[in-house]
Amino acid sequence: METLIWFVHIVVAVSVIALVLLQHGKGADMGAAFGGGSAGSLFGSTGSANFLSRSTAILATLFFATSLGLAYFGLQQHKPTSVLDRTAVPATTQPEAPASAPAPVPGNGSKAVDIPQ
Repeated sequence: METLIWFVHIVVAVSVIALVLLQHGKGADMGAAFGGGSAGSLFGSTGSANFLSRSTAILATLFFATSLGLAYFGLQQHKPTSVLDRTAVPATTQPEAPASAPAPVPGNGSKAVDIPQ
């Protein structure tokens, strides 16, 4: 199922890119680019904007839906844990003091006695 969603996602992404590149912006003169005024009337006088913009909107919605589907599958494979669970160190795995470290001698002006162990 995930492979099917990946395939649809990639096809929709390429289709959205193609449709966006086919559309011309406001004020762009398509007739000047192709040498005549009839080039902009490929889908009719006003049909190109409606057809292409609606197709782009539908494909963008489908792209959003497949993105959510892929995110769902990604979360199922890698179950997230709480931030507190990841940072908490269990009591059994706390590092011990190295054996070569000298023990602090109380009363010599050291504040090491005040540090909780």
